[in-house]
Amino acid sequence: MASTTLTVPLLKVSQFHSPLFKQPRSKSHSFFFVNAFNDRNPNFRKASSHLKAKFPMSSKEPLLTGRRLGFDVEYSAGEEAGSLVPDATQQEAFSWSSVIFPFLFPALGGLLFGYDIGATSGATISLQSAELSGTTWFNLSAVQLGLVVSGSLYGALLGSLLVYPIADFLGRNRELIIASALYMLGGLITAYAPELNVLLAGRLLYGLGIGLAMHGAPLYIAETCPSQIRGTLISLKELFIVLGILLGYFVGSFQINAVGGWRYMYGLGVPIAFLMGLGMLSLPPSPRWLLLRAVQGKASLQEYKEKAIFALSKLRGRPAGDKESEKQIEDTLVSLKSAYSEEESEGSVLEVFQGPSLKAFIIGGGLVLFQQITGQPSVLYYAGPILQSAGFSAATDATRVSVIIGLFKLVMTWIAVLKVDDLGRRPLLIGGVGGIALSLFLLSAYYKVLGGFPFVAVVALLLYVGSYQISFGPISWLMVSEIFPLRTRGKGISLAVLTNFGSNAIVTFAFSPLKELLGAENLFVLFGAIALLSLLFTIFFVPETKGLSLEEIESKFLK
Repeated sequence: MASTTLTVPLLKVSQFHSPLFKQPRSKSHSFFFVNAFNDRNPNFRKASSHLKAKFPMSSKEPLLTGRRLGFDVEYSAGEEAGSLVPDATQQEAFSWSSVIFPFLFPALGGLLFGYDIGATSGATISLQSAELSGTTWFNLSAVQLGLVVSGSLYGALLGSLLVYPIADFLGRNRELIIASALYMLGGLITAYAPELNVLLAGRLLYGLGIGLAMHGAPLYIAETCPSQIRGTLISLKELFIVLGILLGYFVGSFQINAVGGWRYMYGLGVPIAFLMGLGMLSLPPSPRWLLLRAVQGKASLQEYKEKAIFALSKLRGRPAGDKESEKQIEDTLVSLKSAYSEEESEGSVLEVFQGPSLKAFIIGGGLVLFQQITGQPSVLYYAGPILQSAGFSAATDATRVSVIIGLFKLVMTWIAVLKVDDLGRRPLLIGGVGGIALSLFLLSAYYKVLGGFPFVAVVALLLYVGSYQISFGPISWLMVSEIFPLRTRGKGISLAVLTNFGSNAIVTFAFSPLKELLGAENLFVLFGAIALLSLLFTIFFVPETKGLSLEEIESKFLK
């Protein structure tokens, strides 16, 4: 399938002057962004030469560092250059084989989230059939069916609330192990449910697993992977969600005619969750989390520093306690101590709404909010009728329509995975959100005046799905995982997850009454206007984080 190349210009961080990111000049030093990050720029060469003279670089790169940046550095009278930890760092050398498992097992949490979405579409049909449900309580009311469908959503909301105060205590690894256990327990209870109330309890437990997994997975991946591929891997997690949806659709299509087929649909997630749990047990804790707990005074600094060195060595496939990992941990520890030297070791529960953390929440929370309120669930509701009106025979079968849309989502998400660390976050977001707005206005025009041209509706539908999958789909979660300061990252991401699932629930519940009140044509105009607002938000508030380490993102945009 041919893809359209985005022509949106790549916006450098240095070109971004939103008041949200202005920071006061330090008395001891100040940093000025260079206009372009390439050796052909004379300012870059000058800044690089200045830094090399002041800070001779080690051949061993700091922990999970980003690509080289150029800065002019000024010093106050009597200050020695050696008192500063340089931000200009080199990319970390790594092998792809060493990052597969630290990505794969957390990403299975996303796959199980997607699988629940796909499996539920077929399970609800099987569950309500007098011949196929295999139960005596198949005649569900609208409210009961709604609870079955949205039970996991309520569980995810609850999980996001529960993890907020305890995220840093649990740690990323243990959180994902607990999530896998909840996935298994919820899947087993749902599959073997003898009555509706037991089934709903299983759906709620599975949803708790979703809430913890969608919080812990991006955290663990972001904190353990090399920064130059962080965008690729976290976007790839979104691809796993789409794969999970497709897997759920396929299992549903194979089991739809089996008696009690809904039990198999929900039960198949159990062995995947078991594999996820075993995998997470084999992985070490996040080195950054270990150092954070040490800096917070929650553990012995020397003990947790040694654990962090061992964890990083294991994550990179090096000998235990190797010198390179030790050097990287030392540099990261210096950065953490410098960042929190004038602050309390551990922030309050409300710190995420203050200072740098509030800036991060405006960005991350804003993105996941717009991700939902631009109408993504509502647009896909019209996929079947739109394809049907265009004469696609597959549109007569809802399952096949879902598979067609799912495959297209998969292709477009893969494009985002390939390009996010090349083009950057902002170009994909700006181009994708612009495409979302255009597609929504085209859909409105189709229902208003272009009803005789169904091809317009098909193009608009595919444009919406494709634009969403290269922008809001993967990039929102990527930005959420990297924009929060380390001291509030656990709480911040839990709030972002809560915002995402909460706004999803609101859009889902408001869709039917809004459709009756406004009609499809005006509903798409409303969503299009919201998409334009989200485009302005992206342009003026969302920074470019491509290639930067998490510590560099924190120091440059949030301080």
